[in-house]
Amino acid sequence: MGDAVPALPARRLRQRRLPPGGRRLDGDAVIEVDARPIIHSHTVRLSYADTDPAGILYYAAWFPKMEGLQSEFLFLQGLRQDTLIERFGWWTVSRATTCEYLAAARLFDEIRIDLRMGRIGTASFRFAFEMIRVEDDVLVARAENTVVTVSPEQDPVPIPADLRAHLQRWAGEVP
Repeated sequence: MGDAVPALPARRLRQRRLPPGGRRLDGDAVIEVDARPIIHSHTVRLSYADTDPAGILYYAAWFPKMEGLQSEFLFLQGLRQDTLIERFGWWTVSRATTCEYLAAARLFDEIRIDLRMGRIGTASFRFAFEMIRVEDDVLVARAENTVVTVSPEQDPVPIPADLRAHLQRWAGEVP
């Protein structure tokens, strides 16, 4: 066995007040601070099922947590995925998901997952996620999920006006 690889220092990415330009310097890195309003949040404690044998978060573990938060938010807004076609004649599907890992998360870490509205396009929109370790307020990961509105035949359709109004409200825009 070789020497253990030293752990990288955690980056403190959150702060109380934003500096000019909505950015802050963190060592040599310039970190963009997400100033969009948080529309939903949930705190989880990482368990054995979330980690690898070394007790570090398994990279794919964020995806079910993100989907769960997104589904819960939409459910609370009256937009149940299982009833969208019947009620509105359209539904949504995920097109792309990305996740950027910024610091290690470990077994039993308490993580707050914040949900924000991202870009709103013609037939798609994005949800943005931040995973923040509660103990030290460190941003450990950030992600986006691109969602497309589709017809019952699964063809992309423009975002319906009623849904667009919700999305714009959640983004803090005036519809």
